Amino acid sequence: MAGRAMNKDAKASALPLLILPMLALLAACNMGVGGNASSESVQGDLAGARIGASFTLTNQDGKPTRWEDFKGQYRIVYFGYTYCPDVCPVDLQRIMQGFARFEKEKPALAAKVQPMLISVDPKRDTPAVLKTYVAAFHPRLIGLTGTDAQIAKVAKDFVVIYNPEKAEGASGYLVSHSRTPYLFDGDGKPVALVPVDDPSTADVDEGAPDKVQAFLGKWIK
Repeated sequence: MAGRAMNKDAKASALPLLILPMLALLAACNMGVGGNASSESVQGDLAGARIGASFTLTNQDGKPTRWEDFKGQYRIVYFGYTYCPDVCPVDLQRIMQGFARFEKEKPALAAKVQPMLISVDPKRDTPAVLKTYVAAFHPRLIGLTGTDAQIAKVAKDFVVIYNPEKAEGASGYLVSHSRTPYLFDGDGKPVALVPVDDPSTADVDEGAPDKVQAFLGKWIK
């Protein structure tokens, strides 16, 4: 087993009550824990939650990128890292496949959406590493990194928990982190969690590309 799930009880008291249900999505890479993130409510399951804040990070081209740069655009925000052995690439592939379908079906609406990966492994995820990685999923996906302090602040503001874990005798390390793919509206307010697969329901694929496509069709206006 590549990592361990984080202690949910130890973190719950620090989170706004409106977003406590998201703790069920905590997963270490290679743990395979997820959940159905779609919502049937009119406002979205994250409406009113205190998630997100202004930031300045560095994109895959080495240029400063601010949260405010995307004002007026919906934002798909996924926290992960390029060395993740399984969960991150699978989630990103499914999300971006769904986005590509949505883009083909409704190009004008898709143009209003900016997908982004924010690294929780800034030591290894340099702009050059991110550039190659994000290009493999979709030309519109951007990668963001920064200093340890910058990433720590962004993670806190976006209610993401992460923890580098190095096994004794191992040359590398894994990073346990929250599995929380967010959709934000054009004002930077959280709307809902983008669907990802829950391996505990073997007969249902909650994160299938067509479900991501339907999710985007529901919320992007």
